[in-house]
Amino acid sequence: MPTEKILVVEDEENIQELIRYNLSKEGYQVSCALSGEKGLEAARTENPDLVLLDLMLPGLDGLDVCKELKRDPATQGIAVIMVTAKGDETDIVTGLELGADDYVVKPFSPRELIARVRAVLRRSQQSPSKPDQNQAFMNDKAKRRIFYLGTVMELSRYEYNLLTILIQRPGHVYSREQLMELAWDEPEASMDRTVDAHIKNIRAKLKTINPEIDPIITHRGIGYALTEDL
Repeated sequence: MPTEKILVVEDEENIQELIRYNLSKEGYQVSCALSGEKGLEAARTENPDLVLLDLMLPGLDGLDVCKELKRDPATQGIAVIMVTAKGDETDIVTGLELGADDYVVKPFSPRELIARVRAVLRRSQQSPSKPDQNQAFMNDKAKRRIFYLGTVMELSRYEYNLLTILIQRPGHVYSREQLMELAWDEPEASMDRTVDAHIKNIRAKLKTINPEIDPIITHRGIGYALTEDL
C-alpha cells in the first residue's frame, strides 16, 4: 500500500471530498485545504509528496500557489498536478512552465485521477542517476547520439535536443514554449510550427525503427510528452 502524503487544494467541498475519499481508499495520506493561502501554508508545514492544486481558487489562485511552491527551495521538490476546467489551455501551459508536473481536466473520473497521481509520484521518486535512458532509449551525450530499441537514430541538432528533453522525464508534458526555450539557442518567430515540424520528423524516424508504437504523446493545444509505457 502507498504511504505518500497528498495535499488537496480545492475550494469546492464536494470535489475535495470526492478526491479525498478515492485517494484515501488507495492508501494515500490525504490532507485538504480550501484556499490558496491555506494550501501554501499546509505545503510548507506538512511537506507532502504531491499537491493536487485547483487553479480556480479564491484569493491566491492556483497558478500563484504553484509559482510560490516552485520558487521556495523548501517546497520546490513537491510534485504538483493542476486541476483545471475544460478548455483552460492557457492556464495549463502557464502552469507547466511554472513547474507543474501534470494536469487533469474537470470533469475527471477517479480512475483517471489515481492513474495520474501514481504516474507523477513514480516519476518524482525515480533515481536521478539515469535520467536519459529507459527500456527503449539510450542517450550517448558524449557523441550526441540517441539509440531507440538498440538502433542509433540519425537526428538533426534540434531533433536531438528535443528528444533528449522528452526522454529525460517520460510522462512529463512540455509546452511548445518550454521545448523552444530548452532546445533552441534563440527562439524562432513561428514557434509552434517549428516545434511541431521537428516532432513530426522525429516521429517519422522512430516509426522506421518500430512502426507499431508512437512513443510521443500529443497534448492538443498544450505540447508533447514521451510515453511511460516503454
